[in-house]
Amino acid sequence: MCGIAGFVGTANPEALKRMTDRIAHRGPDSAGFFSDDEQRVHLAHRRLSILDIAGGYQPMRTLDGRTSIVFNGEIYNFRELRIELEGLGARFQSDHSDTEVLLHAWRHWGPQMVHRLNGMWAFALHDRERRLLFLSKDRFGKKPLYYHASAQGFVFASELTALREHPAVPATLSARALRKYFGYGFVPAPLTFLENVYKLPGGHSLTLSLDTLQPVVQCYWEYQPEPFDERPANAEERWQEELRERLDAAVKRRLVADVPVGSFLSGGIDSSTISALAIRHVGRERLKTFSIGFDEATFDESAHAQTVATHIGAEHHLERLSVQRALEILPDIAARLDEPIADSSILPTYLLCEHARRHVTVAIGGDGADELFAGYDPFVALRYARYYDAVMPRPVHRAVSLAVSRLPVSHRYMSLDFRLKRTLRGMDHPKHLRLPVWMSPLAPSELAELFDEPIDLNDLYSESIEAWDGCASTNDVDRTIAFYVKLYLQDDILVKVDRASMLHSLEVRAPFLDCDLVDFARRLPADTKLRGGTTKWILKQVARSLLPEEIVNRPKQGFGVPIGQWFRDQKIPSWQPPFAGGSDFDTRKRQLHVAGRSDERAYLWSDWILGHSHLCRALPQ
Repeated sequence: MCGIAGFVGTANPEALKRMTDRIAHRGPDSAGFFSDDEQRVHLAHRRLSILDIAGGYQPMRTLDGRTSIVFNGEIYNFRELRIELEGLGARFQSDHSDTEVLLHAWRHWGPQMVHRLNGMWAFALHDRERRLLFLSKDRFGKKPLYYHASAQGFVFASELTALREHPAVPATLSARALRKYFGYGFVPAPLTFLENVYKLPGGHSLTLSLDTLQPVVQCYWEYQPEPFDERPANAEERWQEELRERLDAAVKRRLVADVPVGSFLSGGIDSSTISALAIRHVGRERLKTFSIGFDEATFDESAHAQTVATHIGAEHHLERLSVQRALEILPDIAARLDEPIADSSILPTYLLCEHARRHVTVAIGGDGADELFAGYDPFVALRYARYYDAVMPRPVHRAVSLAVSRLPVSHRYMSLDFRLKRTLRGMDHPKHLRLPVWMSPLAPSELAELFDEPIDLNDLYSESIEAWDGCASTNDVDRTIAFYVKLYLQDDILVKVDRASMLHSLEVRAPFLDCDLVDFARRLPADTKLRGGTTKWILKQVARSLLPEEIVNRPKQGFGVPIGQWFRDQKIPSWQPPFAGGSDFDTRKRQLHVAGRSDERAYLWSDWILGHSHLCRALPQ
C-alpha cells in the first residue's frame, strides 16, 4: 500500500517533492523518484512495504527502460499471472513483486491487462515507445487517484492536497460539487471540490498521449446484475456452497503478506464471517482481531465481537471510545481527511485503524457485503414502500408525514422516529430519487434554502438516476444494490476506510470485493439477498456453519457514533462554516437541534466536517 504522484510537463523537482511529502503517511517506509526529461514525465512514490520488502521499490522500470510504473495497491492473483507471463517469455528480476507483474502484463496485454487483475489498485504507467501515460483504478475504486489536465500539462496524485502542491493545479471551489456534497454527504466521482480537478472513477482507465496531452477516460467494468437464466430444484443449496467457496478463496488471497495480518471484528455478520474463515487458514496463534467499543450502549457492539472471538478462538483486542477521546481527535481527523465526506463513522474507523496498527500492518474487513447482498435498512423499506404507494393517497401521505414529523426526537442508534422521518421524506419523490433523498443531509427544500437558489434535482442526483435507470434489471432490489455499489460504496465507504487506514499507514483489504466473488454475487437472484424482511439471506445461510446463531440472527447495527446527542449537549465545539458563513439557515439548524425540536445531526456533521477541512478552508471564498 502506497501513495503515488507525478506530472507531465516542465521539470519541477521541488513541486514533486512537496507532492510526495503530502502523502508520506500513505507510505512511511521509503520514497522514490524518476524523471524522463526527454518525454517530460516525472513520477514519485511513497512506499508501505507489504510484499517483496527487499525488491519492490518504486518507481519500478523494465530492464530496457521502456516502461515505468508507480503503483498503489495489491494484486491478489499476481502469482498466477506471473506464471502465465513467464510462459509468454517474461523474465522477472524481483522475487515476488506484484508491481513487476504489472509491468510485464502491460508489455504483453496492453490496456486489456486490467481485465486479468484481481485486486485493488491505482497506478500510473509510462510507456516510452508508445509515448503515453496509462492510469487505472480497480473495479470499485478502493484506491484514490486524482488528476488535472490542461494545455500546460497533466498532474496526478493519490490525494487532493498532494495534487494542489503543483503550481498548475487550480484552487477554485466547484459550486456543483459543493451542492452534491450537501445532497449526498459525499462528492461522487468524477467530481471533486476543486474546479477542473477530477477523480478517476472505479472501473475506469485513462490514457494520456504525451504529444497531445489530451486524456481519454474509458470504463472497462461496471456493476450490473445478471441473474442466472435457470433455477434448478437444488439451486439455492448449490449457490450457498459456491458462495462459501468463493468467499473462502477471497479471504485466503488477502492473507498473503510479508508482514503481520489481522482482522476487523465488529460482531456483525460480515466481519465475523471473514474472521471465522481467516482463522482457518492462518491458525489461532497468528490471527488477531480488533474492535472498538462505545460508552453509549445503543451504539456498542463489543459484547458481540467478544462472543465471536471466543467462538472462533481468536486473540481479540478491544479499545473503548469515550466522549472525551472522541472530542480530542475530531478536529485532527476532519483536517486530515483530504476531501471531506460526511460519514460520522469515520471517527470509530479511524480509531479502529489506529488500534490495529499497533499490532499489524494489514487488516481484512467486511466492506462490500451490505451493498452486494442487500444489507441496509432501505432494502427492508422497499416492501412497505410498494404497499404504501398502492394504497396511500397523496393528501393522506402529507398528513402522515406531518404527524410523524412531530414525533419526539431520539438520538439512539437508528431510532424509530429517525427511520420513519427519513423514509417518508423519500416517499415524496419518484423511485429513482428516493434513495439519495433518504440519505441526504438535507431535504430538497432545505438545499434550496441553504444555497438560496432553486435546486434541479435531476442534476443534483444525476449519478443516482443514472445508476437506477441504467440498471439492467427492473427489480427494485437489484436497482437499489446498483445505487449502493456504484455510489455509496465507492464514494463514501471505501473513501472513509482508505483515509482512516492510510492516516495510520495500515492496509485494509476487502474480501467481499474479490472479482470472482462479485461476479458470482451479481448473478444471484434478488430474492436470495432480500427474502421477506431478511436482509443478506444467502450470506446468513453460509454463516450458520461458522458462527453462533445469536450472531447470525441479530439485527444489523452500523458503525455509528452518537453525534446527535453530542451536538444536542453542545459537546462538539462550535465552528464557522467556510461556505455557509454563519448564515441564518445554519444558526437556525443548530438551535432546533439543541432544543430537541428536530434532528439535524446529518446536516450539522456535514457542515462541521467542511468547516474543519484544511483543503476547503484554504480555497478562495
